[in-house]
Amino acid sequence: YSPYVLATQSEIEVRGYRYGDARADFRGGDAAELSVAHAFTDWWKPEIYLVRHETDPGSGGQLLGYEFENTFQFTQPGEFWADFGFLASYEHQIVANLRDAIEFGPLVEKTFGRFAHRFNFIWEKQVGAGADPKYMFRYSYSGTYAMSAAFRPGVEVYARPDDHAYQAGPIVAGEWHVPGTTSGLEYRVGVVFGVNAAAPRQTWLAQLEYEFF
Repeated sequence: YSPYVLATQSEIEVRGYRYGDARADFRGGDAAELSVAHAFTDWWKPEIYLVRHETDPGSGGQLLGYEFENTFQFTQPGEFWADFGFLASYEHQIVANLRDAIEFGPLVEKTFGRFAHRFNFIWEKQVGAGADPKYMFRYSYSGTYAMSAAFRPGVEVYARPDDHAYQAGPIVAGEWHVPGTTSGLEYRVGVVFGVNAAAPRQTWLAQLEYEFF
C-alpha cells in the first residue's frame, strides 16, 4: 500500500494472485479483488472492495464479502526523513465460517533519486461473536528503480511471522498517462518465491489500476 493521497483522484483497481505450487496445501489457490476509491481530501482516501473472490486449495472458489478501506496521508513528500501514512479497514464476510475483521498499520515510503522503498506493517484482528482474540501481524517491503515512469523493476518481500511464511521475488511496476486526459493506468506484475516450506513455492502477482479526476 502507498501512503500517498492525491486530492479528488478516483481509482478503479483489479488485483490478484495465484499460487504455483503442486503441494496439496497450496495447489489451485488464487484470489482476485475489484475496488473503487476516491480521495475526498489531500489526506484521506476511502476505498470500497466490491468483489473479493478466493479459491482455497482443494476446494471451489467463493465470494468473501466486502471491505471498506481507508488510507490516511500524515506527512507531505520530503517533509521528514520518510513519508508516512496509515491504513485502516473493515472486512465484512458473507461466508458462514469466516469472521469479520479489522486491519490497521503504518505505511512508510522513502525515495532516493530513482530508488523508491516502501514498507507496510499491518495488524489484523477478527471481530464479532466467536472472534479469535489474537492479533495477526504481517509486513512487506517493495523496492523499485525508475528506469522510466512506465518501467520500474524491483523486488518485493512478504512476511507473515504467525504463519512462519516468508516470500521474496522480482516485480515490474509502472504507469502511463493517457494523452489528452487527466487519467492514467498503473500496473504491477511479478512473482515471489517461498523462502521456507510454510510459504507457497511461487505466487504470481498482478495489479491494474485506472486513475482519473
